[in-house]
Amino acid sequence: MGITARGIGLLVAAVVLLGVGFRYAYPELTVLGAAAAVAVGYALVSAAWRPRLTVDRLADPDWVARGEPAAMTLTVRNTGRLRAANLVAEDRCAGRLVPVPLLRLRPGHDTEVRYDVPTHRRGVVPVGPLRVTRRDPLGLVALARSYGDRVPVWVHPRIHPLTAVPTGAGRSLDGRTDRVPHGSITFDSLREYVVGDELRRVHWRTSARVGELMVRENVDTSLPRLVVVLDNRATAHPDRVDGVAESFESGCEAAASVVAAAAREDLPASLLLVVPAPQDRAEAGDGSRRGADLDAAQGPLDRLAAVELTEDGPDVLRTAMSRLRQERLGDTLVFLTGPGARADLGHVTALRGPYPSVVVGVFGATEPTPAGAAGLTVVDAADGAEFAAEWDGIRRW
Repeated sequence: MGITARGIGLLVAAVVLLGVGFRYAYPELTVLGAAAAVAVGYALVSAAWRPRLTVDRLADPDWVARGEPAAMTLTVRNTGRLRAANLVAEDRCAGRLVPVPLLRLRPGHDTEVRYDVPTHRRGVVPVGPLRVTRRDPLGLVALARSYGDRVPVWVHPRIHPLTAVPTGAGRSLDGRTDRVPHGSITFDSLREYVVGDELRRVHWRTSARVGELMVRENVDTSLPRLVVVLDNRATAHPDRVDGVAESFESGCEAAASVVAAAAREDLPASLLLVVPAPQDRAEAGDGSRRGADLDAAQGPLDRLAAVELTEDGPDVLRTAMSRLRQERLGDTLVFLTGPGARADLGHVTALRGPYPSVVVGVFGATEPTPAGAAGLTVVDAADGAEFAAEWDGIRRW
């Protein structure tokens, strides 16, 4: 609760008038001081009344690609039964305030506001909560409260169509690739039985041990497995304009394009970050849970919308490459970085053994990266669109 400048002046006047009136026995001044004090008291009681409001939000849509239109529809309803709400409200959207007309909102009635959500930058745009300010009729006291929850709008990187996909390590009978010579279906995991599963896939020994039917889940290992690694180190993207590293934005677009192309071809793909995201570090056992937006991400595109550049230590890249070498998550590695990491490509070269195909995308470099310097397939691109064109031109994976 805050007293306005007018309220402070009237309160000071009330104290002065009451003091002078009582001290020198002036009843007129005492009456004026008492009236001023009553006015301030009435303002406090009036502003302290809490209206009963419900706030509903509808994002249309709740996730978009960068630059595509998105809108938020806000509905505020007065669920009270006795008094009309005479309020001033503002909704918060990406740091700016959007006025919401709530003057004389009668009981049982609602008002609706629709406004555009800015999508010119990749990221998670926070919308809300609604800030409602209650004022007394004299404008002496103002009390602000928040209603509703914050709703995120996911602005994904632009996706540039890729026509080419990696062929993997070796050729299989259906045109895909595989290093396994004796068939393409292998055991992956166990899961609970659901209606429609074939009984021949039931793993009876495990079912007897756990007391429930467990079914073998198989995967087609003839499919090439893509591993997309996005370099989110601040040192890899040193050039910034208005706080935005365009080379990193281009890397996010390239990662989204590769992941989307893999999904279109039903190919398994993994998205990793050089500096692990908070949920990745939590899964590793360090207990860190920073970054609510990354924790709420549901897929690779959501993760690409929420990821930001992170300050890194001297051994972050070496640790990440060592983990990739030990775990061998696929057969085709796509490493996307910026101009500040051209000198670090030697760490990526060490992955050519575990990963038969390694493609490096360097964004924002003023000079082309020598293709044979690191023994890798290097794609120099100014942005995501140029990367897509160069990607489709790769002849050998």
